[in-house]
Amino acid sequence: GVAVEMGAGQVLLVLLAASVVTPAKDPLLNICMDAKHHKTKPGPEGMLHGQCAPWKDNACCTANTSSEAHKDQSYLYNFNWNHCGVMPPKCKRHFIQDSCLYECSPNLGPWIDQADSSWRRERILHVPLCKEDCEEWWEDCKDYITCKENWHKGWNWATGTNRCPWGSMCRPFTQVFPKPKDLCEKIWSNSYKYTTERRGSGRCIQMWFDPAQGNPNVVVAKYYAWKKRSAPAGMEDVTPEAGKAVRALPWPVLALLPLALASLPEGAGSCG
Repeated sequence: GVAVEMGAGQVLLVLLAASVVTPAKDPLLNICMDAKHHKTKPGPEGMLHGQCAPWKDNACCTANTSSEAHKDQSYLYNFNWNHCGVMPPKCKRHFIQDSCLYECSPNLGPWIDQADSSWRRERILHVPLCKEDCEEWWEDCKDYITCKENWHKGWNWATGTNRCPWGSMCRPFTQVFPKPKDLCEKIWSNSYKYTTERRGSGRCIQMWFDPAQGNPNVVVAKYYAWKKRSAPAGMEDVTPEAGKAVRALPWPVLALLPLALASLPEGAGSCG
C-alpha cells in the first residue's frame, strides 16, 4: 500500500544520500599503470614540457619524463623515430602527443592490461581513440616512410637503438598503413582502437586537449569504468541512459541495495 511505497522511497533516498556522503573509490579511475617510467600515483607537476603540458595538474609522468618524450632518441626507450629518414615535424607532433598521453594520463585505467615484458608489468589495450585524433595522425604522417607495421617489436637493436630489421624495406606510410584505422590499431599492438566517436562526445579518448577547457578524458574514463563494471557479458553497448533505473544508480547504492530491501516490512516487495 501507500505505507510500503513510502518506505521503499525513504530507503532509496537514504541510499542516494549515502552514495554522496561516502563515494566508493573506483579502482579504474585516476590511476597510473605499472610501467617503466610511470609514477605510482597521479598528482600535480609544477611544469611539464611542451605537448605534455596539459597533464600538469594531475599527471602520471614527471617533468623529466615529459622532456625526454620530446627528444628524437631519448633515454626513455632509446627509440629512433628517424629509422627511415627524418620524420617530418607535423608527423612527429602526433607521436609526441601519443607518448605524452601514454606516460602522463591518469585516465587510462579502464584499458590497463597485464603485460608480459621485461620493462613493464602493465600496458594499455584497445583505448578508444577519437576519430579526429586518429585521422589527423594518419593525414600528417602519410608522406613519411617506415619499414614496419608494428613498432612495438621486431626491430634490430644490435646498435642499442631500433633499426629496420634485415631484409625489410622502407615504404610510404600509406602502403604500410592504408587507412587511419590501420595506423592507430596496428602501430602499437592494439594499444588504441579506432572509433567513429568524435571529440567532445564523452565516448572517446583525446590524444591531446586544451588544458584551459579542462581534461575531457576524465568523463570518458568514468563512462567506460561504469560500463566495464556494470554491463554483463554481451551487453557492453548498454548505456546508463538506456539501462534500467537500478543499473544507472551509483555503485555504492547498488552495493547497499540488498541490505536496504531486507529492512523493508514483510511483503513490501510483493504484488499480491
